[in-house]
Amino acid sequence: MKSFQKSTLQLALMACFLPYSAVVLAGNDDANPNAAAANAGAVHEVVVSGSRAATDLNETPQAIGVVTASMLKQDKPKTMGDIINRIAGVYWNDLGNEQHSMSIRQPVSTNAVYQYLEDGIPIRPLGVFNHNSLNEMNMAGSSTVEVVKGPASSLYGSNAVGGAVNFLSAAPSKELTALLGMRYDQTAGFRRIDTMASNTFGDLGLRFAHYSSRRSANNWQEYSYGNKDSLTARADSALTPTAVLRASLVHTDLDAAMAGSLNETDFRNSTGKSINTFTYRKDKTTRGSLAWEAETLRDGVTTVTLFKRQNDHGQIPSYTMVGCSGTAKACQGTENNNHVDSLGLDLKHQQNFNWMQSRLIAGVYWDKSDNPYYSNNIAVVRDPVSGKNISYTLANATTPKGVRNYQTDIDNLAVFAQYEMSPLQDVRLVAGVRNDRIEYNYHNLLAPQGSANYGAPDEVRSFSRLSPKIGATWAVTQQASVYGNISEGFTPPEISQLYGKTGIPDLSPATYRNTEIGLRMAFLDGKLRLDSALYRLDGRDTIVSYTVTPGNSENRNAGRTRSEGIELALNFNAGAWDARLGTTFARHRFQRYQVSSTLDYSGKDMPQAPRDITSAEIGFKPLAGARVALEWVHQGKYWMNNANTVEYGGHHLFNLRAHYEVNRQLEIWLQGRNLANRLYADSASSSYSGTGAYQPDVQNSYTQGAPRSWMIGLNYRFGNK
Repeated sequence: MKSFQKSTLQLALMACFLPYSAVVLAGNDDANPNAAAANAGAVHEVVVSGSRAATDLNETPQAIGVVTASMLKQDKPKTMGDIINRIAGVYWNDLGNEQHSMSIRQPVSTNAVYQYLEDGIPIRPLGVFNHNSLNEMNMAGSSTVEVVKGPASSLYGSNAVGGAVNFLSAAPSKELTALLGMRYDQTAGFRRIDTMASNTFGDLGLRFAHYSSRRSANNWQEYSYGNKDSLTARADSALTPTAVLRASLVHTDLDAAMAGSLNETDFRNSTGKSINTFTYRKDKTTRGSLAWEAETLRDGVTTVTLFKRQNDHGQIPSYTMVGCSGTAKACQGTENNNHVDSLGLDLKHQQNFNWMQSRLIAGVYWDKSDNPYYSNNIAVVRDPVSGKNISYTLANATTPKGVRNYQTDIDNLAVFAQYEMSPLQDVRLVAGVRNDRIEYNYHNLLAPQGSANYGAPDEVRSFSRLSPKIGATWAVTQQASVYGNISEGFTPPEISQLYGKTGIPDLSPATYRNTEIGLRMAFLDGKLRLDSALYRLDGRDTIVSYTVTPGNSENRNAGRTRSEGIELALNFNAGAWDARLGTTFARHRFQRYQVSSTLDYSGKDMPQAPRDITSAEIGFKPLAGARVALEWVHQGKYWMNNANTVEYGGHHLFNLRAHYEVNRQLEIWLQGRNLANRLYADSASSSYSGTGAYQPDVQNSYTQGAPRSWMIGLNYRFGNK
């Protein structure tokens, strides 16, 4: 609590100085007598993720990046990265076939430090985070994506530490609208078909969106097939003038190869090589929700959402292969299945008050999930000539129930509240808090429990945490506002981190404190917009995956970490020309992380933590309905290992987008990726500890990026555009 009070004082001191610089940058405009009043120069954008209710972005004291429906329509994203990587400080890392890792105010990692949401509801329960979770989304079913950067635990609970990514589903159209789209990329062996239909019949609105994508088994990359079908159905019914009922159903089915990573020599000299021939992941996800929203009190709106999830995830993962180096003819891997069944309730009430234009948002969240898990070992046959893993058999034929077979019942109960007020016309204060309690009831289905081959004994374990937030915004002028916030978040150990091996590791929940100040401005009558943030995120007991040897890792608490940086977003739109720039400069360090009595990484940079990441684009509209844009993507260099002795040099990529609307119905488009045909890595890591012999082909691992490719597409719209 003392540290929270200290950070509050630090933020107050910083906030005293930042507004004066903002006034200088804004020029000599008169102060706005009413912060909510729009004018020719100010640009107001409404977001919902910062407070779980519609709020002017200028009154939200937290960094939030938004990708609008018009941006999605313009850019024709192929992956989630195409959507959210345009946001400053956000980096979705492509691991192939919509598999990915993430970086938002954290290094690029697979850690459970993000919350992925759909209409404000987590798409997975706590304790069962998966770094590939966004492949469970239907891009065609979303209208807007909002990314809350920094801890959002006061609203969304644990895991919302680095940030929260909220996909808002598209509402039914008022008139009949339909779409048929097709796209094809020969180099990537990729094709996709999109369909959408929407209409409103009286008080009932319906929308259906679906896409089906296929990637051939061998294209520029060996063994890289990927098939996905994803659909979203939504129905909105106006029950009364002040009450509405919304129902949604989302289903995804993904069957994809896991080409895996390459060693140093293969990455440098063998474009498109895969050492795997049978690894895969198969995800089937179904989510349903029913939300009732009504004005239950004067100036008060209540929302009750019931939701159901079912997720089945089976795989032979490439990253669990061990002993598969050099000329070894045999090594070992795993096959596993992770299943989730969830039932939950989200109850929220928003009450507006006339006093100081204040508002209270409070609610209860309950999530009960069953999580059965199965894992068995496989014996892998490796071809010593080609270096490929060519076949496998079940290594534990005498244990058909697997070497891990357990079920964990998860109970998550939370209460949250956020109060907002304007003591002055140009000032908005926000304070929020959430209390989460998570309980794991773990039951080992194998016997004898606790032995070397049959996993940990039964236990019940619980975690609880109070996550506060305090922030403020000040409309310095009609074109400029500043904000600051202090927030705390936490993430408990994941079920797989606790029970995935024989012994239960001694893991503590990771806690984080974020201090942030930001500036938002509009120039040139709103044609140019600036959104910037300066932050520091201090972590204690951060859970890290420590690679003992390639393919063999274990989870540990790193004593203390610090991530600090600046995020800058510029957007310009003036008729025939438009441009955007999103960049972040950051440093992520282990402040205290002693692995053993002889190995200490304290003071080192965390691995896979680029110092700078930039995405910039300039677009030109040569004629009505046409646009051509050139994009530059830069990733700075970073250390591949904890010891900071092996480095990835970073890369630059250039991409091209062009489209032409032939008429109101027909649109044709073209996308070029990696125009310079650069060799680069989507991910680079090393297990070299900094001591002993350095063996690049044994210790270094690269996920090779795609070469130059071209995608062509066609969309045909029916009815209202």
